[in-house]
Amino acid sequence: MLPSIRRWALVFLAAGFSLLAHAQYPDKPIKIIVPYPPGGTTDLLARSLAPRLSERLNQPVLIDNRAGAGGVIGSQVVAKSAADGYTLVFGSIASHGILPAVQNPPPYDPLKDFAPISLAAMTPNVLLANVASPFKSLSELIQMARSKPGELNFGSTSLGGSPHMSGELLKSLAKIDMVHVPYKGGAPMLVDLIGGQVPIAFDNLPSSIQHIRSGKVRALAVTTTKRWPGAPEIPTMAEAGLPNYESSAWFGLFAPGATPKPVVELLQRHVTAILKQPDFEKLYLEQGAMPVGNTSEEFAKFIAGEMVKWRTVVNDTGVKLN
Repeated sequence: MLPSIRRWALVFLAAGFSLLAHAQYPDKPIKIIVPYPPGGTTDLLARSLAPRLSERLNQPVLIDNRAGAGGVIGSQVVAKSAADGYTLVFGSIASHGILPAVQNPPPYDPLKDFAPISLAAMTPNVLLANVASPFKSLSELIQMARSKPGELNFGSTSLGGSPHMSGELLKSLAKIDMVHVPYKGGAPMLVDLIGGQVPIAFDNLPSSIQHIRSGKVRALAVTTTKRWPGAPEIPTMAEAGLPNYESSAWFGLFAPGATPKPVVELLQRHVTAILKQPDFEKLYLEQGAMPVGNTSEEFAKFIAGEMVKWRTVVNDTGVKLN
């Protein structure tokens, strides 16, 4: 009888310590891993969110770039980290929506190995051209690609990312053959696009919007079904001559899979509150992103749907990373 009582006492004591730890969270700095290089869209959006989250939590929120393998390396660091809410990842459609579909075996499960906190933002991708290239419209690009199959290169921010898949979707719908040139992030890709090493490229709008506005690159079309409010002068792919085209990127915050629910819910409340602040909404819109903010359950359901969608696209196009 006594051993049984002692065992239950230990269980209740452990539960009490756990509740106390949750109540004190956070009591030290929080690290958000960005699984891509500095200067890209994921990095820009995470760095905008971090200081606001720091203010609300009264703790430093630090950004740690862990680029590599299209978002896999940094994401795996978080999946294997202590599930205490102090190591998070600012993931994307590439790292948590597409990669599980294009890698066999998948590097991780976005829903089992992570605790989705909130969908932070959605943004269009944009088809860009070097200003010295002959392409002033999508129709001109398609015409050239059809006349010279396999001779036109297009850059993207990573292998298997949403810009890459946007290019594959263009190839499929326009019935053209182009060669994909993957880069290790948006910043190095834009350097080569501006320098003329690659004639066209797909990028997330936030990391390229300033180069578009300064005239360093030419925007041919956005990948959404409607023109983007922050850049209404850029036509959609459908308006530019390719009906039924739609591809959007998204970004969100994740914790390790076993993170206690009270910690996830606290982070979700603060992140959602930040995303709904009018001045922060304006900041994201100016960067080319639409702030979202939802519950952990809604985010998980959204990711599940995205995984099904991109698995279908991958099966149709035959894209594989290994």
